[in-house]
Amino acid sequence: MAGAAVLAGRGALRAGAGLVRVACPASVQDVVAAGSPCYMTVGIRQHADGSLGDGAAAEVIELARGADAVALGPGLGRGPSVAAFVRDLVVGLPEKPVVLDADGLNALAPFEAGFPGRTAPLVLTPHPGEFARLLGRPVADVVADREKRAVEFARRFGLVLLLKGSGTLATDGARLYRNTTGNPGMATGGSGDVLTGVIAALVGMKLAAFDAAALGAWAHGRAGDLAAAKLGQTGLTAADLPEYLPAALREAESGW
Repeated sequence: MAGAAVLAGRGALRAGAGLVRVACPASVQDVVAAGSPCYMTVGIRQHADGSLGDGAAAEVIELARGADAVALGPGLGRGPSVAAFVRDLVVGLPEKPVVLDADGLNALAPFEAGFPGRTAPLVLTPHPGEFARLLGRPVADVVADREKRAVEFARRFGLVLLLKGSGTLATDGARLYRNTTGNPGMATGGSGDVLTGVIAALVGMKLAAFDAAALGAWAHGRAGDLAAAKLGQTGLTAADLPEYLPAALREAESGW
């Protein structure tokens, strides 16, 4: 899903990342490259059927050696090759902060053992359905007690969890932040991909992972509010959000 990669890349740029590289299957590299002239694209190997090729993870690991943070998941799709790709990257980059979203999360469900060998932060950004799959529980159980389950999950695995939805939660297992920005117009495809890029950019600028998740949620929601004030909620799209991120982050500098 090339559009997801575009939105994540644009979100990272507008959140302050100085240099963004978007790795994507070679067959869609031209589509992703057309999404913005401000990031670079790298085509990674794939099989004839479009699935990720053998050695794709090693290619991205090498590319990520010089990065300050890695965002993984938007647009990947599902399948055995994706699951292996995601696990290989998370394990193969123990010293790099990784933000996992979308199919990057689905590839790890159920999340049972974690990644105890990692030394850098791991940030997971599921919506309730994805979080339910990570837990191996019905969505209704997650919705009924979302704060408790989010905190317990983050504490158990030593990571930062951002549970999306109305009143998005961010927790590191000890602290809990409930976001108050955002509006129903943001419930549109691709909005979460932008957020992934935003959080990765903030982590890359050396914010602590919990702070990056909380500020990212606030700024993402505030950008949505600014966009809705200008355009209305009905026709709001994920592609609108990056354009309002600079203004939202400028407000955050004054204290959010």
